[in-house]
Amino acid sequence: MSFVARHALWSDEQKDAAQRLRRIVEEQKLETIRLSFADQHGILRGKTLVASEALASLESGCSITTTMLAKDTSHRTVFPVFTAGGGFGMKEMEGAADVLMVPDPLTFRVLPWSPATGWLLCDIHFADGRPIPFSTRQLYKSVLARLGQRGYDFVAGLEVEFHLFKLEDARMAPEDAGQPGQPPSVSLLSQGYQYLTEQRYDQMAPALDIVRRDVLALGLPLRSVEVEFGPSQCEFTFAPAKGLAPADNMVLFRSAVKQIARRHGYHATFMCRPKLPNLFASGWHLHQSLVARSGGENVFMAKDGSEPLSALGQHYLAGVLMHARASTVFTTPTINGYKRYRSYSLAPDRAIWGRDNRGVMIRVLGGANDAATRLENRIGEPAANPYLYMASQILSGLDGIDRKLEPGPSADTPYETKANLLPKSLREAVSALDDDPFFREAFGAAFVDYYVHIKTAEIERFQAEVSDWEHREYFEMF
Repeated sequence: MSFVARHALWSDEQKDAAQRLRRIVEEQKLETIRLSFADQHGILRGKTLVASEALASLESGCSITTTMLAKDTSHRTVFPVFTAGGGFGMKEMEGAADVLMVPDPLTFRVLPWSPATGWLLCDIHFADGRPIPFSTRQLYKSVLARLGQRGYDFVAGLEVEFHLFKLEDARMAPEDAGQPGQPPSVSLLSQGYQYLTEQRYDQMAPALDIVRRDVLALGLPLRSVEVEFGPSQCEFTFAPAKGLAPADNMVLFRSAVKQIARRHGYHATFMCRPKLPNLFASGWHLHQSLVARSGGENVFMAKDGSEPLSALGQHYLAGVLMHARASTVFTTPTINGYKRYRSYSLAPDRAIWGRDNRGVMIRVLGGANDAATRLENRIGEPAANPYLYMASQILSGLDGIDRKLEPGPSADTPYETKANLLPKSLREAVSALDDDPFFREAFGAAFVDYYVHIKTAEIERFQAEVSDWEHREYFEMF
């Protein structure tokens, strides 16, 4: 029996998808297939196999080293992998041992920008079939399963802001290499600060059209392409999708945009606030609701006009607000992302909600008998791992439902309302997570300790660097 059959890893739907995949590979004469998994940062890692080998490994899996799970954002290995337990306290993780990437046939795509190339998203498993506890896609699957046991499905729509520049110098000289290397030099595609003007859109259209066509060719549910507030900044929005799909879509979208842009002489970045003059920070707004598995009704929808949400929706909202500080490390996982939280801006600085107000953390949209009723969480940065972002929302909301929490009144003056302030730094967010018993139980202590360790390593590297600000402030003064 194959690895997949032995451990019953595929549903009937996945088995059917695997047969279709094999036909497509043969009919389109694909030459290579990329096998990828989303790591702890939501970055795709994996291997490219020639098509015949990829098909042969479809049900047996493809090996990959466990060190992929031990890396911070500089790709440094921050766990002592050659000690007993590999720094994870797990025999299977020591010595840079291998695990298996097992493809999910339902994710198969033919990449429109890479000739004769297929792509598959994988889950990672130990040799005995167990899912690896640090796999964020599988963690999210387990959260969706818990939600499903209550009779609900999670629905999410994406609004993703990012910057798209002309690539001037890729910095490929040997002296530019490093861990990380020197960032590329870029120039603007538009001066910006003409939010949603057709003139600025037309300036960026030649580049945006290239990205749009390939994103649609991938089958992603793109709804709109917009020019955002800042120079060379844009926003892509996606139709609501259910369950695993919106997180998978986000992972593929980010990777696709960067690859497509680079092949055409552009540089795309989902970094929140690049260090370039006059730029504006990017966010990722997550629209979310729950629907009943029996009948498909939006259970956030109010039945009368007194409140914008049903009672269940209000409890869910209250749970998201209650756990906002501890979940910020999942919604905003980079040091740079905290540069966006500024008062009197289009980003939140405290855990509050409001009716159709862009200054709050949770913007409530919809009303009585409106099937599109939803919560728009405006806290996220576009670099967030979508599996952790969405899982943290569901778990927080379910806690609010279980405890029948109330969200309080709408905040019509969002930067003056008294409420818990969001963390001002990644260190503060990590501390909030580390001290929070709720997520330690909901995600498991092992995963929280693992994630805190990686983020702490990132923070310590940052604090060891002497910044431009420090040099300017103190070098002449003292």
